Amino acid sequence: MSRFLTPHAAALPSTVPFTGPETLERQSGTPFRARLGANESLFGPSPKAIAAMAAAAADAWMYGDPENHDLKQALAAHNGVTPAHIAVGPGIDGLLGLICRLTLEPGLAVVTSLGAYPTFNFHVAGNAGALTRVPYKADHEDPEALLAAARATKARLMYLANPDNPMGSHHPAKVIEDLVANLPDHTLLILDEAYADLAPPGSIPSIAADHPQVIRMRTFSKGYGLAGARVGYALTNPDLSRAFDKMRDHFGMSRISQAGALAALADQDWLATVQARTRAARDRLAAIARANGLLPLPSATNFVTIDLGRDGDFARRVLAEMGARGVFSRMPGVAPLDRCIRISLGDDHALYLVEETLPMALKAAG
Repeated sequence: MSRFLTPHAAALPSTVPFTGPETLERQSGTPFRARLGANESLFGPSPKAIAAMAAAAADAWMYGDPENHDLKQALAAHNGVTPAHIAVGPGIDGLLGLICRLTLEPGLAVVTSLGAYPTFNFHVAGNAGALTRVPYKADHEDPEALLAAARATKARLMYLANPDNPMGSHHPAKVIEDLVANLPDHTLLILDEAYADLAPPGSIPSIAADHPQVIRMRTFSKGYGLAGARVGYALTNPDLSRAFDKMRDHFGMSRISQAGALAALADQDWLATVQARTRAARDRLAAIARANGLLPLPSATNFVTIDLGRDGDFARRVLAEMGARGVFSRMPGVAPLDRCIRISLGDDHALYLVEETLPMALKAAG
């Protein structure tokens, strides 16, 4: 271990929250036939976004606009807020890291759900926060348990995803609005809405843009199909939005990403097409699960979580058997959620490969 690390950094595990499909392909020496584990959009970005990024590539010798001015203006208009309410960053993951750097000191309490998006926990650990995790309730994050834990620990941060990853579930807007109304004064809610563009009507709460205790996270990685471009943004009050400028990488957004996000946002017809294809793919993947005697959980996202009806060891074997047959997928990491596997939605060919490999994987795992 390098003698130049801080004691806290030296004590952290040398791990990342996810093992990428590229790593697995290098280990096996064989490429996957279907990449259905990272909740990327196999439907791809808008052709207009692709063209805009291709054009911007010629100007890649220049830094991107450090103020993200044009993108902030467009996002503000799209969301009915002012540009002062918007902070742009390299995906939600990058913004989560900045939030933890801005708000946490060693030992400060943070509340999340046991099994929820692990990258948030990664950033909390990196900033020496004290993490409390509450169980899911019936395959949903439990707002009442999160509130109780926030009060008991005097939590600085509370993290909640709606719709949720990894279960694909969601709470109606009213449930989230009630949670916000009952936040302790000492707690900032990080409301991760990565899947907001794909959620059913009535899922997205009405929260005042100036609310002092809520920061909403959005991304171009899911519905807009730009996961590789790394564009996310936060909706919050201007004081919190400006705070990101204290620590962010001011040249962290490339010109190519900025151009792609602007063009994608302007092409709402493409997003509507992706939403329709997502709904159809949800239905088909759910039917594949039921045909194999499995329970597809209701999904508000671009993946379907499938209850295998047994335990985590069985689910891990199924996952490995699917991977061995060329289908990359993932699963929740902790019990009892780990009785499930999680398969991203895709085009007809990708879902055909799931239909082909799932029964073989179940047989081999059993």
